[in-house]
Amino acid sequence: MFGGVLLALFILNDFSFFSTLEATYSLFVGLLSEGWILKTIAFAILVGSVMELLQKSGAIDGFVSYMSHQTSLVKSGRSALVLSYIIGVVIFIESSITSLIAGAVGRPLCDRYGVSHAKLAFVCDSTSAPISSLLVLNGWGALLLGLISTQISQGVVQGESIDILLNAVAHNFYAMSALVVTFIAIWFDINIGAMKRAKPSQNISNIATFSAISPLYMLLPIIVMIASVFFFLYLSGGGNILKGSGSSAIFYTMLSTLFFIYLLYIPKKIISNRVYATTAFRGAKKLFPIALILFFAFAIGKVTNELKTGEYLATLLSENISVVLLGGLIFLLSAIISFATGTSWGTFSIMIPIAAPLAMSMDADIALAIGAVISGGVFGDHCSPISDTTIISSLASECEVVEHVQTQLPYALISGVIAFGLFLLFGWVE
Repeated sequence: MFGGVLLALFILNDFSFFSTLEATYSLFVGLLSEGWILKTIAFAILVGSVMELLQKSGAIDGFVSYMSHQTSLVKSGRSALVLSYIIGVVIFIESSITSLIAGAVGRPLCDRYGVSHAKLAFVCDSTSAPISSLLVLNGWGALLLGLISTQISQGVVQGESIDILLNAVAHNFYAMSALVVTFIAIWFDINIGAMKRAKPSQNISNIATFSAISPLYMLLPIIVMIASVFFFLYLSGGGNILKGSGSSAIFYTMLSTLFFIYLLYIPKKIISNRVYATTAFRGAKKLFPIALILFFAFAIGKVTNELKTGEYLATLLSENISVVLLGGLIFLLSAIISFATGTSWGTFSIMIPIAAPLAMSMDADIALAIGAVISGGVFGDHCSPISDTTIISSLASECEVVEHVQTQLPYALISGVIAFGLFLLFGWVE
């Protein structure tokens, strides 16, 4: 990733070695001066502290023991993955938090029943962004609403922004197909491609046995985590959740969760002050490499934007295309841009101002065109090894990023082919 950043800067600086070094320094200093990037990186590190505390305290063992011995909800690898899938669908407020909680709950259960971390990472990733882009009462909806409103204010598109958004979400075929394909893969235990070679974790310490610790010691911090996301989105949005800052919300959520864990565990003598401090530090240290990967992912996104990769690819759509093919081509182009830049949100910002006027000029369905942008953005982001959701899903499941990308790709491609076919079909019908 660092090599990719250097190569891009080398091109941007007319192949000057010294100018490239100066630009590299300026880029990294500039990134570290942006609050949302620092908060997102800090979030990734603090996730390690929270997960390590839940593990060290025995809270995860208590939850797994309860689910395995005192209820009939989880009795197999399939039911462990189904539980993670349900969590991924229910918690739609923020994709990073969705992956984190689904991974935290599912990982020890998967270890117990011999399910690979790669399969769990696939479930976490395949529910987080897709469900967040379908149930848009979150930051995703705020961004899309803002981009559509801009097109309306400029006279490019006519109508109500919320109506256009809802219609566009109804054409978000990739997210729908990804959720269906993922559930089928879980239910029928379908392993294709690299997933056939994925092995369960060999870390026996992760496999919980019977524990007398109440499952509430794990559930209560997670409930606080979910509630905190809503609260901080509301607070940072000035009373409007849709206008809240996602990076601020997840950062302050992790701080609040750490503080709550301290208040919950220390008085009950689950762990001591010393153990709390050393465990939190050890967890943060474990995930520092993941935070570094995230940082370089942001750097690559920045330089590909300066190279105008997205704008160049988008110009390819302006040449002699059929109305029938429009939705499918927008979907493919959005996927390429999202894969190359590692960001679905950046893809939305590039492609919606292009797709909306293009659809208007061709008298095509605006909602279908915007839905294709959303679907393509999620599809490319889903496949990209430099995507933050890909990295966080790997983090939450304790799976190597490269292994996660390789094992998830066949399922993503199947969902992508289905979505592409639907865009062609609807383009022909509409």
